[in-house]
Amino acid sequence: MSDPSGSRASGLPARLRAAREAAGLSQGQVAKLMGMHRPTISEMEAGNRKVSAEELARLADLYDTKMTWLLGEAPDQISADDPRLQLAARELGKLKPDDLERLLKLIAALKSDDDQGGA
Repeated sequence: MSDPSGSRASGLPARLRAAREAAGLSQGQVAKLMGMHRPTISEMEAGNRKVSAEELARLADLYDTKMTWLLGEAPDQISADDPRLQLAARELGKLKPDDLERLLKLIAALKSDDDQGGA
């Protein structure tokens, strides 16, 4: 196996959180929609609670993403018709020009750090 022990397990919690945030939902909102308690969602995102296949399917549907992405089996690239990209574009459109410029500079700085500090 090329997947180091535990790396896939640590990926699911992070992707659950990222998908929830991209959907614009709080842990409390997700818990209510799923018929769970908020700490349950928190435990899933922290990797302290296993997520059943049924729960994973419901979460993927709720977050409007694919189960394969949540499981780390799909690429991180986003297609142009991805609802998360559309949400991000709508939110960016609401920013004042100065705030948008600062955000773009921050993104450029982060990308520069990744390029320099990478491997």
